[in-house]
Amino acid sequence: MSTTRPYSPGDRGPEAGGASGAPGGGASAGSAPDGDVAASTAPSGTSGPSGASGGGQVRRLSFDGQSGVVPLARDFTRQALYAWGWLPAATADQRAAAEDVLLVVSELVTNACLHAEGPDHLALTCDNKVIRLEVTDRGTGQPAPRTPHRAGRPGGHGMFIVQRLCLDWGVVRAPDVAGKTVWAELGAPA
Repeated sequence: MSTTRPYSPGDRGPEAGGASGAPGGGASAGSAPDGDVAASTAPSGTSGPSGASGGGQVRRLSFDGQSGVVPLARDFTRQALYAWGWLPAATADQRAAAEDVLLVVSELVTNACLHAEGPDHLALTCDNKVIRLEVTDRGTGQPAPRTPHRAGRPGGHGMFIVQRLCLDWGVVRAPDVAGKTVWAELGAPA
């Protein structure tokens, strides 16, 4: 399912003081010093970006001054998947779920490179059931799958892939701030 709603179906929208649906998952995606990688865990009992309580694990990557951002994003995400126990995968379904996460990260970061002046930040949030990916950029465009989708045509498959693999996805725009955050959520392997 594709949407442009700024929050997940289980959320009720932005909440005062911290917010699911806010860019960066309720915390500033720029909380790491420029060019640094920050990994943190949200406190237990808080509501994470996917609306689930119980405290999600959060990792953020700033692309400021970085080159090769797509492989950088994939490597960063792969490390998070290992830390969160998604990898190494014990079953084919678990491996497929991890590969889907890596593919969606690649597609979102690539779209930011091609259509939005490049990505600024990547935020990953994981709870027991859902992983949420957020790519923040300065672009003004609105991502959408090309319609009609033509499988044989080169290029233009990024958001179609995101739509097919994800539980949901959308776009968050903050008032008076240039750019947007494109988010996508995938289910954890059984």
